[in-house]
Amino acid sequence: MLKQSKKVLEYELPIKIEPQKSGGFVATSPFWQDCYAQGDTIDEAVLEITAVAQTLLELYKEEGLEIPLKTVKESKVTSPITVPIIVSS
Repeated sequence: MLKQSKKVLEYELPIKIEPQKSGGFVATSPFWQDCYAQGDTIDEAVLEITAVAQTLLELYKEEGLEIPLKTVKESKVTSPITVPIIVSS
């Protein structure tokens, strides 16, 4: 097993989830207008907006744009990497 140290940033993404009249849910971020997604369920909407945020973070970094989110934590990790799992209750 390779032991590599990687810099990891954790961001806080406030979201708002609203049901749609036609069915499904829309997730938006009041702090990041470019970050929004939809899903058939709340869980799917949360997963989709998480993926959108990850893609936008990479794009903003590549383009040198300011990321409109607070950094919650910056750390160096080796193995194993933990991944947060989010589900609605």
